[in-house]
Amino acid sequence: MRIRDRGKIKFMPAHFMPEHRAFLRELARDELRQARPLLDEYEIQDFENLICYAMEYTYPVKITKWEDGFTYEETGRVHFLDPIRKEVRMVIEDESAVTIKFDDIVAVEVIE
Repeated sequence: MRIRDRGKIKFMPAHFMPEHRAFLRELARDELRQARPLLDEYEIQDFENLICYAMEYTYPVKITKWEDGFTYEETGRVHFLDPIRKEVRMVIEDESAVTIKFDDIVAVEVIE
């Protein structure tokens, strides 16, 4: 007599609830999070010098920012440095404006 097994289908009822699937997606996302990199004063000073250099000569710059455990890259031209709000305003390739806080910057690269 042959056993009639449903295979993987028998485990599908555990995934029918949307809350359960959302929780599993959130767990997978939390697993990929990274700690904020620690920067010393010299690296921060170097970032500031590179940003000022790129702004003065209108070179494109690639800024890597840390946000909520993940790093994102923004490439564009620096438009304005706001020392009061402590942020960099830049225009990216699609001509839209982006604001990045100084505290979120983890790497700067000038593209010449």
